[in-house]
Amino acid sequence: MEIFLYSLIAAVIPTLLYAGVIYWVDRYEREPLWLLSAAFLWGAIPSIILALIFNELFSIPFYLLAGPEMGHFLTASLIAPPVEEIVKGLALLFIFLFWHREIDSWLDGIIYGAMVGMGFAMVENIFYYMNEFATNGFEGFSILVVFRGFVFGLNHAFYTAMTGLGIAIARLSPSRSTRLLAPLAGLSLAIFLHFLHNFSVSFGNLLCLVALLVNWGSALFFLVIIGWSLAQEQRWIRDYLHEEVELGLISEEQYEVATSGFARLQRRLGYLFSGQLRNYWQTRSFYDRCSKLAFRKHHYELFQDDASQECITRYRAEIMAMDYQ
Repeated sequence: MEIFLYSLIAAVIPTLLYAGVIYWVDRYEREPLWLLSAAFLWGAIPSIILALIFNELFSIPFYLLAGPEMGHFLTASLIAPPVEEIVKGLALLFIFLFWHREIDSWLDGIIYGAMVGMGFAMVENIFYYMNEFATNGFEGFSILVVFRGFVFGLNHAFYTAMTGLGIAIARLSPSRSTRLLAPLAGLSLAIFLHFLHNFSVSFGNLLCLVALLVNWGSALFFLVIIGWSLAQEQRWIRDYLHEEVELGLISEEQYEVATSGFARLQRRLGYLFSGQLRNYWQTRSFYDRCSKLAFRKHHYELFQDDASQECITRYRAEIMAMDYQ
């Protein structure tokens, strides 16, 4: 029981930190907390179970033909990456099929993918930590926590975020070929990065440097894509809400706040720290609706679809009904 508690704490605390940062990054239009939680739980429970089943099933020929040591290496390098990325990616496929309206930008796909990956990593780490504690004691446990929790702590989030990025690109592209190829490209990149990491760490200290380069190179790429996506969202809000100022739906001052993530945060925190909770939630809801309106107008410009036009009408009515000053 003691081993389990140590392992649980060591796995949960970094995960909560990473999840909080990812959630905070989504500055202009927060994803529904229930859907983010569902994505996380898919990674933590069904994905783990399915991965265990299929990893064991597909690894049997390798162990029989190559023996335990080589079988383990081949399974980790060739079986685990595609199996784990596919079962994690199923959550993103469900979101794409049934809740696709929640994917308004590339950033949304990245966030959903990262949440699935963090759920998977948290539970996987618990198992690894318990095994290491039982085998090598607290010293081995501590070293593993540093590596799996922090040095490589965001690996699964990076991998599955690539699948999420492919899903988001497909969602927002008018090109049929892009809609077909982008999810496959994202999944393939996720599998390849996962393979590089597992293959590298299997060879010990020297090739662990390759794993570090993959990890931190992925982190840099991750940050660049997030920064670009945030700039893209800000540009859409600036372009598509300008018409709403001319129509009198929002004021110039509201427009300036809506187009700045920092100004939004500053206003919300001002209400929060002064104890004006009603104004805090009203402000958050108002600017969230403004973002949704801008994103839906962008989607309508791409696809000229009736569903987006209906959403535009509804969001305008909701913003007007708020009578937010």
